[in-house]
Amino acid sequence: MSSALITEEVVLKASRAGLRSVEVLPGSLVTPLAQERASQLGISLVPPKEKDPQVSRDLSPNATQSTDGGIVVFGSDHGGFQLKVQLKEYATSLGYPLSDVGTMNEEPCDYPDYAYAVASSVSTGKAWRGVMIDGAGIGSCVVANKVPGIRAACCHNEFVARNAREHNDTNILTLGSRVTGIEVCKEILKIWLESWFSGGRHRQRVDKINDLEKRYLK
Repeated sequence: MSSALITEEVVLKASRAGLRSVEVLPGSLVTPLAQERASQLGISLVPPKEKDPQVSRDLSPNATQSTDGGIVVFGSDHGGFQLKVQLKEYATSLGYPLSDVGTMNEEPCDYPDYAYAVASSVSTGKAWRGVMIDGAGIGSCVVANKVPGIRAACCHNEFVARNAREHNDTNILTLGSRVTGIEVCKEILKIWLESWFSGGRHRQRVDKINDLEKRYLK
């Protein structure tokens, strides 16, 4: 990816596309915010001859920043189906490629089945991040966090959504269709998708979460 003006949005688009580098042409201007975001995401700003043509395909359980073209996988049970339909449309308008693991209607079903499908997609690297919706959001969060490599957060406002990304490096967002209205859910989703892990002192804390998980893996 190359551009005469390297802005934060250029870096974000590269990350969503799974790229490890952004090509900086001679004479290009790189904004300070773009430099900071590139550093956070591990994206190199390089001259044309050093461009890394490889697309990131980190399929490890703890992959969080770039997998399979930046796909956001959605899932829901029957109670979250209508909200899922609306949020998928909104995510598409923001430019994110999507996949949907179900359910596909409002017939009664069990949320663990779909929460697991979302978590599995993220854990195996088939999706970049995941969104799961049920009535309250809590049950699906519990299920998703049973899957190795997943850090799911049930968010009910914008502050929690930002904190979940910047401090906890979460890769799955769960929402409650009977708890939070559609417009607030849109804001939560946007902030969660566009916020990035801060690293620093938060890195050692997330590392401790990962270490605890490894103790119980067989």
